[in-house]
Amino acid sequence: MADLSTSRFLNVLSGNPSSPVPIWMMRQAGRHLPEYLELRSRAKDFLDFCYSPSMAAEATLQPIRRYDMDAAILFADILLILDAIGLDVRFEKGVGPIVETVETESDLTRTTIETAIQRLSPVYETVDRVRSGLEDTKALIGFCGAPWTVALYAIEGRGGTDKSMARSWAYTKPDLLEKLLSLLVEASAQYLAEQVKAGADALMIFESWAEGLPSDLFQSLVIAPNAALVKRLRSLGVDVPIIGFPRGAATMLESYTRQVEVNGVGLDTALNPSAVLNAVPPKMAVQGHLDPLLLIAGGDAMDQRVREILAAYKGRPHIFNLGHGVRPETPIAHVERVVELVRMEG
Repeated sequence: MADLSTSRFLNVLSGNPSSPVPIWMMRQAGRHLPEYLELRSRAKDFLDFCYSPSMAAEATLQPIRRYDMDAAILFADILLILDAIGLDVRFEKGVGPIVETVETESDLTRTTIETAIQRLSPVYETVDRVRSGLEDTKALIGFCGAPWTVALYAIEGRGGTDKSMARSWAYTKPDLLEKLLSLLVEASAQYLAEQVKAGADALMIFESWAEGLPSDLFQSLVIAPNAALVKRLRSLGVDVPIIGFPRGAATMLESYTRQVEVNGVGLDTALNPSAVLNAVPPKMAVQGHLDPLLLIAGGDAMDQRVREILAAYKGRPHIFNLGHGVRPETPIAHVERVVELVRMEG
């Protein structure tokens, strides 16, 4: 396990400011790295890659070796949980994930949660391998998709939609939606608990599709399931810090941070630091929110924005990160420059 006394990342999640500020980046392991592309070419398909502990562990460790990030994040996918509960999940090149949709309540009972958690055992082996390969100063982040975000794929069948079908379920199929969310809360809690048993030092819950919801639906579809998931994790004895990422929360960020008992909150690119300072409790760590497109562009504008973000959260518990993931076309030199700036000026 990472050592709290030497891990800047874990120290910040305990509510303490750090200098320099710890840094890692969402999707830091992935297609912008040539070593990742070579590794990925060996797998039959993306699911095979995720379920291969040797390859997934290597992908997780690659950005640590290249950039010396303060934390590694497990290489996996938020949709593995849907595969585990019995829905067909596949990834098509140039299209992305294609998911068998939930049509009736019987689709939610194809397997037991115990069987689903066992199906994900290769992920726990990946966690164990990565933790064994990390120094004590480096933290390992386990993760899952938040219930609403994962449910959206099970309803819509894919990403990249306007999400209207999933949102409409809140009005037209509220009972089925509630059952789906409840299933995902319990399955995700047990999944994350197993990641912690295997060696994860912290957890992150990705609510990637929180944007665009009316406030009442944000409360029922985002806040309530996330709060239930965190509460269930604690009841299972999970005591590692948890980061929530309600991407697109906007004015609902304050409600999220007051009601979901996380240790840190991820910030998307649209949030204004001054609004964040007012919305987030002072001892809660903030993480984000450099624009991934600015990371691609680089140059003086990127350097200035990095400095602005560091200055905005000076004296607060802060983890430097992006507002979304590293994109495939991101120049390695620009990531290196951001790490250098954070190390020198954070």
